[in-house]
Amino acid sequence: MAAARVVNALHPVGVILWKDLLLELRSRDIVVSVALFGFLMAVVFNFALSVNPQFVNPLAPGILWVAFAFAGTLAMNRAFVREREQGGLEGLLLTPVSREAIFFGKAAVIFCIMLIVEAVLLPIFAAMLGFSAFSWQLVVVVVLATLGFAVVGTLFSAMAVQTRSREIMLPVLFFPVIIPVLIGAVEASGEAINGAPMGAFGRWVPLIAAFDVLFVVICPWVFSFVVEE
Repeated sequence: MAAARVVNALHPVGVILWKDLLLELRSRDIVVSVALFGFLMAVVFNFALSVNPQFVNPLAPGILWVAFAFAGTLAMNRAFVREREQGGLEGLLLTPVSREAIFFGKAAVIFCIMLIVEAVLLPIFAAMLGFSAFSWQLVVVVVLATLGFAVVGTLFSAMAVQTRSREIMLPVLFFPVIIPVLIGAVEASGEAINGAPMGAFGRWVPLIAAFDVLFVVICPWVFSFVVEE
């Protein structure tokens, strides 16, 4: 019985995830534009800062997450645009599905798209900046921080899409809230790239995980009020 309830609760999330990913695979608008934007940022940072081997370790984490954060906002901007422009959001809200299921479905879409883009960009940054991208510690940091980005980004994307200047409003709303996760991701990535002991690395990962849990609890609750406006 409990398993059936879990499946029934997750089914709408899976449907929304499958629908949006299928549309994205057909159009490729978000993935291509976000990946290209991130690649251009990697090239600009590489030449503008003239990164050399002795400065790679201090600079690489910050460069990496600035690129991930700004590239991620492009994906977040498009999360509700298709539904808003074609009237699909109203139809989605009229279905017998909880607001939380809609929220987590959209968050899962952003999470998957960001992971795809990061999987493409991480080796490029590693090659240009000269650090190892194949580290399980770095993978853990990327996944946890991306989860926080996706959850918060979904909420503020739903807010910003209802305004005329959504491309400006989303970063203004998003970045002040996500700063703790961003700081933790930069610090933990630096420890992972530097090959620091597990104790040093472990100081920041629990912080990111704690904020992820907080956002996962609060953001769906706030989302249910946002979409009713």
